[in-house]
Order: sequence, then structure tokens, then C-alpha cells
Amino acid sequence: MGFWSNLFGKKETVNRNSHHQNLAWIGWDMHNHLLPGIDDGSQNLEQSIELIQGLQELGINHAVCTPHVMAGVHNNTPETISNAHKILVEGLKDKGIEFNVQYSAEYMIDDQLDSWVQANNLCLIADKYMLIEMSYLSESKALFTMIKDIQDKGYQPILAHPERYNYYHNSFKIFEEIKNAGCMLQLNLLSISKYYGEHVKTAALTLIRSGMYDFVGTDMHHTRHLEALKSVVRKYNIQDLLKDCTIRNASLFQEMEKKIA
Repeated sequence: MGFWSNLFGKKETVNRNSHHQNLAWIGWDMHNHLLPGIDDGSQNLEQSIELIQGLQELGINHAVCTPHVMAGVHNNTPETISNAHKILVEGLKDKGIEFNVQYSAEYMIDDQLDSWVQANNLCLIADKYMLIEMSYLSESKALFTMIKDIQDKGYQPILAHPERYNYYHNSFKIFEEIKNAGCMLQLNLLSISKYYGEHVKTAALTLIRSGMYDFVGTDMHHTRHLEALKSVVRKYNIQDLLKDCTIRNASLFQEMEKKIA
């Protein structure tokens, strides 16, 4: 086990201060599935609004929606994503809810992705950042090639929830290699609990203590995620837990503001 086993017995920073019980310090939730009806996240406008109101209760008033783009499963395009975004924006407006919602995507590294990258047929965060993911079942052999191809186009790759890839749990070196290749890492906030399992939590805490994460996201799909997130926020002082990481969500906020302006 090595570096994994030496973590046991260490305790996370427990949140006992009420003023920490919000996520306003994050600025933007940059990974979620709030757009209605286009992937395995929110299934309709009503659910989207419910999830957004839950985020607002936690202090988050800005989000970049990142629906899945996955060949044969979630065949989203910039057009389908833009259309769902318009529906959500109009729905929020009709309800009088002030919530800054933008859109991007979470791209599965699969057989179609390279052609999308080469054609610049992408939805990026702040016209720069590209959120990518792999299968939970098996490592993508194209990961490092894709990281380079994205960079060659002038974009910045971000690997979503690296702590959830079980096939990496026996080697810390791979995370260092991914970072050294110029790819940023994004933590799922629920990973610091046992929501995805003990091994995912251990991996997340290892990466946190090594200062490896650049972004955090809720990866919110449904109300079960929302309720679990509320529990995590009550239990942990997340901002203090992440003190060894340079979390860039707030600076992303500034870049998004420039884009919107």
C-alpha cells in the first residue's frame, strides 16, 4: 500500500464554525450536470431549478454547466448544449432567480474526441479550459496524447475527478505524470467523504495533502448529490482542508466575468 496506508489515522479538518458552512469562497462551480434533459443529470427544468436553489443555499451563485459528451451515450454537440442552456436561463428568469449560469462540457476521452478537438468543435470554459474524463472501468491509453493535442490547440486540459479512477489507486506516480504533462486536476467535493467509497476518499485526501488539485466541483447530477453535499459542508471545513492546494475557481470567476463582459 505504501503512500496510501500512511494516511490512515490522519483526520480531516472538521467543520465546527458556522461561517464556514457555505461554499461562497469557491466562486464558480465548474463541474456539474444542471442543464435539463441532455445527459444523466437533471432530467427537466424543475429539477435544474431545485438543484440551483440548493447551490444558492450553500453560497454558490455562479456555475459553468458541463454536460457529458460521450459517443453513443450522450451525443451532445455545442448546439444541443447551447439550446439546453437557453431553456435553463429562461426558466430562471421566469422564476426571478438570479443565478449566473454558463455552459461548457465534460468530454469523455473516446474515439470521437480527437476529431472534435482538431475541428475546434468544442464548448470550453472561458474559451480556454477543457474538462476531460475517462471511463471508471479502464484507463484510456490516449490520455497523454489527448492532453498534448488539447495543449497544441492552445487550450488547457483539466482532468475531472482523478480520485475516482480506481485503476490509479495503487500508484501515485501517474498523478504526478499527468500534472507534469500540463493537465490540471479537479476534485469532486463529495470525494472527501465516503460517498464514492473509502478508496476514493483515501485517494482524494492523498492528492489534497500533496497539493495536486487546481479546481473543485460539485459534479451535481441530482438531489441525492445535493443532500450529500450539504452533509459534507456541515461536517468539514473544506476551505481549510484544501489549504495546501492552489484552488483556481475564484480566478476562473474573473476569467468568466471577462468573457461575459
